[in-house]
Amino acid sequence: MALPSNASSVPATVSDADEFTLPPLALRALPHLSDYLPNPPALTNPIDRNPFYRPSDGFYIAPSDFILRHILFDLSSPSAVGDLLVAYHRAGPRRTIRFDPADVRAAIVTCGGLCPGMNTVIRELVVGLWELYGVRHIFGVPSGYRGFYSAEQLPLDPMIVHGWHKMGGTALATSRGGFDLEKIVDAIEARRFNQVYCIGGDGTMKGVVKIYKEIQRRKLNVSVTGIPKTVDNDIGIIDKSFGFQTAVEIAQQAISAAHVEAESAVNGVGLVKLMGRSTGHIALHATLSSRDVDCCLIPENDFFLEGKGGLFEFLDQRLKQNGHAVVVIAEGAGQGLIPRTDAEEEKDESGNPVFLDVGTWLKSELNKWWEVEHAGQLFTVKYIDPMYMIRAVPANATDNLYCTILAHSAIHGVMAGYTGFVAGPINGNYGYIPAEEAAVVRNVVDTRDHKWAWVRTVTNQPDFVKS
Repeated sequence: MALPSNASSVPATVSDADEFTLPPLALRALPHLSDYLPNPPALTNPIDRNPFYRPSDGFYIAPSDFILRHILFDLSSPSAVGDLLVAYHRAGPRRTIRFDPADVRAAIVTCGGLCPGMNTVIRELVVGLWELYGVRHIFGVPSGYRGFYSAEQLPLDPMIVHGWHKMGGTALATSRGGFDLEKIVDAIEARRFNQVYCIGGDGTMKGVVKIYKEIQRRKLNVSVTGIPKTVDNDIGIIDKSFGFQTAVEIAQQAISAAHVEAESAVNGVGLVKLMGRSTGHIALHATLSSRDVDCCLIPENDFFLEGKGGLFEFLDQRLKQNGHAVVVIAEGAGQGLIPRTDAEEEKDESGNPVFLDVGTWLKSELNKWWEVEHAGQLFTVKYIDPMYMIRAVPANATDNLYCTILAHSAIHGVMAGYTGFVAGPINGNYGYIPAEEAAVVRNVVDTRDHKWAWVRTVTNQPDFVKS
């Protein structure tokens, strides 16, 4: 969708039985080097000379092209619609670029935990910069943010990264914490980096915002972008995070194994713990995909064990009916039920609370319950924890394609002089989101949404609301 070249908002009118006039669209401002540098160079995009492309009208993205954040509206409530008409600039190549490729020194860093597709993103950043724009000075920053000031940078080229998309993990190594703003920006300035690509989760995106603002304060000709990475799929605004589909696919394998184990035992319970610190997207999607799950427990929906409507009562009924049951639980679910000592109220290097193992705790509680209620009867809990398998595997075909488009979208935005932004798919189209917004908006499971209703339909589990 494109705005008129001289407008920043467009009134919209929709007619049906009645006529509704919608408020103007709110196009999110995208930070640009020209916001604080007087005359950044304006150069012809070298894609014009690329023999594999035939740029013509419609190939380049115009500054007026945008994507709506929300595409579903209830026109019976115009005031609510007014809060939803948010738009973002569309991602893609621009006719004019702001960096001479011969002068570009690009840095790529991976931060936080692993996720399928990280190596694919690195590879495609290198290949895209090299092949599309002719950049020849590309460096990997090892060991996360701390690597800017504590490690030697690794020169990268297409031959070095050739097979990285077939590997899990990150070839650059990663870490949590180590964010020292002054040291990081000093290192960027000393090493003459003028493009910085940061791959990471919400903590990394908050770091992108701080780095961008410090670079702006120093008036450096440096563009910084974030590439959102979280296997939990908890970064907001974008449709999904890369690696999520791969994670769900591997999670289903664990659920299938738990189902076989449970079904092969007398009163067998298969218990699977999946990744999901604050959101239960992996558990939810794996449950809907497998159809073997009897109960799905996620952080967004509290549950309890004993009494009417509790987990024990439900599992007792399922075991009587089917002789077995499968329970999937996200790692962040039920944390308030687990007794903690003061020493266990600690945080990791990224400032996240250290979670206790809800899987081993629930297995223990299930065994205690059965011993009290059904002493002497056969019962077994087969506990499977595939968390590190899920995040350490290579990306599947769908995620590999996604990572490629994501990396190229980031490159096009940076070459055009945009900075302090995040690239990602919004309603099926790739856009640029101000990092300040992307860093704080979370994607949680809406338990009033149809997807959670589908889970309840598939499992017939209780809503865990105490009377």
